[in-house]
Amino acid sequence: MSTAISPTAYNYKVVRQFAIMTVVWGILGMGLGVFIASQLVWPQLNLDLPWTSFGRLRPLHTNLVIFAFGGCALFATSYYVVQRTCQTRLISDSMAAFTFWGWQAVIVGALITLPMGYTTTKEYAELEWPLAILLAIVWVTYGLVFFGTIVKRKTKHIYVGNWFYGAFIVVTAMLHIVNHMSLPVSLFKSYSAYSGATDAMIQWWYGHNAVGFFLTTGFLGMMYYFVPKQAERPIYSYRLSIVHFWALITLYIWAGPHHLHYTALPDWAQSLGMVMSIILLAPSWGGMINGMMTLSGAWHKLRTDPILRFLVVSLAFYGMSTFEGPMMAIKTVNSLSHYTDWTIGHVHAGALGWVAMISIGAVYHMIPRLYGRQQMHSVGLINAHFWLATIGTVLYIASMWVNGITQGLMWRAINDDGTLTYSFVEALQASHPGYIVRALGGAFFASGMLLMAYNVYRTVRAAKPAEAEEAAKIVVVGAH
Repeated sequence: MSTAISPTAYNYKVVRQFAIMTVVWGILGMGLGVFIASQLVWPQLNLDLPWTSFGRLRPLHTNLVIFAFGGCALFATSYYVVQRTCQTRLISDSMAAFTFWGWQAVIVGALITLPMGYTTTKEYAELEWPLAILLAIVWVTYGLVFFGTIVKRKTKHIYVGNWFYGAFIVVTAMLHIVNHMSLPVSLFKSYSAYSGATDAMIQWWYGHNAVGFFLTTGFLGMMYYFVPKQAERPIYSYRLSIVHFWALITLYIWAGPHHLHYTALPDWAQSLGMVMSIILLAPSWGGMINGMMTLSGAWHKLRTDPILRFLVVSLAFYGMSTFEGPMMAIKTVNSLSHYTDWTIGHVHAGALGWVAMISIGAVYHMIPRLYGRQQMHSVGLINAHFWLATIGTVLYIASMWVNGITQGLMWRAINDDGTLTYSFVEALQASHPGYIVRALGGAFFASGMLLMAYNVYRTVRAAKPAEAEEAAKIVVVGAH
């Protein structure tokens, strides 16, 4: 085996920028989540101002945690993984820098416009047309950087993690551009190009696949790199990972109609969404099992490695929420769960348990390597963060399950004469204790992010990024 010194190290600068902003936006997005959860406990926290009302801050919360926190984690890890697995530098430093600053500009735009009430009213696609166009330009540039880097790779093989990142980039672009087709009538107001049930169908084709590709496929790319790397074990079954990939991207795109059960959407489309959602359980669990089984012979590491613990527990939550989703897509179950807090609990089992935990684990893995350190400043703080995140997630989802089933049963309860047994306000009163527990769980999770910020700050302050860059120059070019 011979080594060659490459004059161009990997581009770690853009990875460092995205990794740091993952932590910053995580704190802001989750902190805002705790605030609006508290508004449902103490309504006076709406402050009687239009821009601090729940209705305006809630879409800002979802945009911050999905696109700011989750998005920055995806940018950081995909740029890190594609360079290391392809053994080549990103194809363009300037385009990579544009994706960083452009993405931050989109998020700042959301921070300004959403509290002001400028919104398309479409779930996860609230940003009005000027910001939507900027987002599309940034995203297409991201695709050019990622795939351009794969084209100039030094390795013959394209690692499976890059397949997942690639699919997530392509499908997210398609979803965003098609769903955002609209007619602008002023600088911050537009009307959808689609109408009625068609608009709803396209929105949930987008909305559920924002979950399916942005919040699942992209993070599975993360899982397929960081779990084997942190466990120091090869992936359990490479063949399963390929089958998992093709099955997932083939099926996920059809699942959107399960958001529209018992609506004006044609019944056949609702049933198709339900069937595809149920079948989706198989590839989802295929990925979860593949990640879990990678720890064969390495389970003892969980005792001493809290970063690995984050990664593995995220897989457990992924398995749980991808069982729950298909179950909730069944029409009879959905008739109980639809419009209740059960849906909120399900979303956060995936968002906190899967997306946030695997992102946190990946960032903890990358930061020392990006800044020329042996490890994070404090393993004890990572441990504390792990327990705050786990307990916070469990409190959150358990309270929402109880609330949701309570609401569903109260709403459908009828007296002998056919009148409703409970008023809506009575159901709301019954939900109040659950909202207290939910706010507490969210506060636990958000406080863990503050520990992370301090830990990252101390690690970066003692950093030697030049050493990280120098280490990256040594690239194995193969045996002779």
